[in-house]
Amino acid sequence: MRPRANNKQPIIRLPLWRVRFVGLLLFAGFLTLAARALYLQGIHNEFLQERGESRYARTIDVSANRGTITDRNGDPLAISTPVESVWASPSDAKLSLAQQKRLARVLAMPSTTLGKRLSDRRREFVYLKRQLSPDVAAKVVALDLPGVFLQREYRRYYPAAEVAAHIIGFTSIDDRGQEAMELAYQQWLAGKSGARRVIKDRLGHIVEDIERLRAPQEGRSLALSIDRKVQYLAYRELKRAAIEHDAQAGSIVVLDAYSGEVLALANWPSYNPNNRRTFEAKRTRNRAVVDLFEPGSTLKPFTAAAAIDAGLLGPASVIDVGAGLLRIGNRTIRDAHRDGDFLTVSQIIQKSSNVGSVKIAMAMQPQDLWHILSTAGFGALPKSGFPGEAAGRLRDFNNWKPIEHATMSYGHGISVSLLQLARAYTVFATDGTLAPLTFIRRDTPVSGKRVISARTARTVRAMLEGVTESGGTAVQARVVGYRVAGKTGTTHKLIDGAYAPHRYISSFVGLAPASDPRLVVAVMLDEPSGEKYYGGDVAAPVFREVTAGALRVLGVAPDSIEHFQPVELGLPREEI
Repeated sequence: MRPRANNKQPIIRLPLWRVRFVGLLLFAGFLTLAARALYLQGIHNEFLQERGESRYARTIDVSANRGTITDRNGDPLAISTPVESVWASPSDAKLSLAQQKRLARVLAMPSTTLGKRLSDRRREFVYLKRQLSPDVAAKVVALDLPGVFLQREYRRYYPAAEVAAHIIGFTSIDDRGQEAMELAYQQWLAGKSGARRVIKDRLGHIVEDIERLRAPQEGRSLALSIDRKVQYLAYRELKRAAIEHDAQAGSIVVLDAYSGEVLALANWPSYNPNNRRTFEAKRTRNRAVVDLFEPGSTLKPFTAAAAIDAGLLGPASVIDVGAGLLRIGNRTIRDAHRDGDFLTVSQIIQKSSNVGSVKIAMAMQPQDLWHILSTAGFGALPKSGFPGEAAGRLRDFNNWKPIEHATMSYGHGISVSLLQLARAYTVFATDGTLAPLTFIRRDTPVSGKRVISARTARTVRAMLEGVTESGGTAVQARVVGYRVAGKTGTTHKLIDGAYAPHRYISSFVGLAPASDPRLVVAVMLDEPSGEKYYGGDVAAPVFREVTAGALRVLGVAPDSIEHFQPVELGLPREEI
């Protein structure tokens, strides 16, 4: 008989400590998961919310409107207009090849360029094209493409265009100032952009505004000292003269004599800041502020003023100019024309005698002449607030050679900007004080720095009035109904350290009305060609037309009943 099989399975008994240990691990894991869930969902839920919201929510910048720039009377010179820019979220903009081609065609850009911008899926934001015209923006909307959106921005518009371009400047596509007052007052004008959160659908379309995170801060307006009507007159007449005399370039500055405000400033050639397709960087240079030149005979009134203020000479003092030749060392100084062997100081200014001016300077010590030039602002920054303004060059008198002492008296060996020269002439308009310059409208009067005595300033002003009268070098500067005063200048142009024989800088600086000056107007033409190139022929007529119009615009009463008479040919020429 066979034995029965034992069907009982062996019983494995685990040690009690191991059972408890495993149970404890499971319980600890449960507690950890529960604690983590509580932490993420109840205490620190920002992470899950951010991950969830990243699927449908976006933060969008809200552009701030840049501040308006106006002239002194509130007329706009720079304004911002709303435009649309098209952008995309590459991770959402899953466009077919056909859709990309249609969009590229609307945006007038190569489809390959568009494809590259959309290919980087790591980016949440990429501009496809900025500042669209309204019709193009409408076409983009009509395509109804996923992940492609329009964003409101602002584009700068300049109503005066090329007339005031060198004063106003322009902004970049990101609305940041690049030149002139747009650059100088970037922080004032720019404002601060805002931000808002939106909800998008699965195609990337904005379906709801969640909240405004930060309101945009609009830029502040800026009122300039410029008078738009005077600015137009200045640019029109400068352009006309530059074209008529085939000049390489030209500049004009119109100042309020007492306040130091720049009422107009123009350069030719200019540029249109509204049309970037024809943009040439070289035309953006503000020649009146940054370019330097030798002022020539326009500096002679300061030589006379220094001698008169020191009590060495008077307007009727007689100077022996001989044959119009004067030799100093191995250099010979000449007058452009003969006006007798003896001239008074007033006649030296009226006839623009180089020899007479040198002899006046030689009656003084070099430091006396240097002092008045330095005090009048030459060799120093005008501090007008305009970016990039030039200081010019006025060498220390201790380093002057005798010939430099002589030539400095008639504006050689010194370099100035037209803005500096115009400002210096306010000394003769304001009875001897020099007002600080500004391109910003001044609502309160300012005090100037004393340069010469009031008596000397009035004396020199009377001498300058003789320059525009019969026998003077600037008869064509005369304005109907007003007494005017001023001085011409014509110098050979300095090229690579040498004077070019047939290339000239022609200028005129004048005051009006001479009885109580309100305006200082400085005109300069660079390399006028043709038969006429003297300052009295090419620059003085610009002064006449601009001054006549500006005085009417400003409502300045006439101070003369004399009428302008046609200028006869063969009048005495100024010096070279």
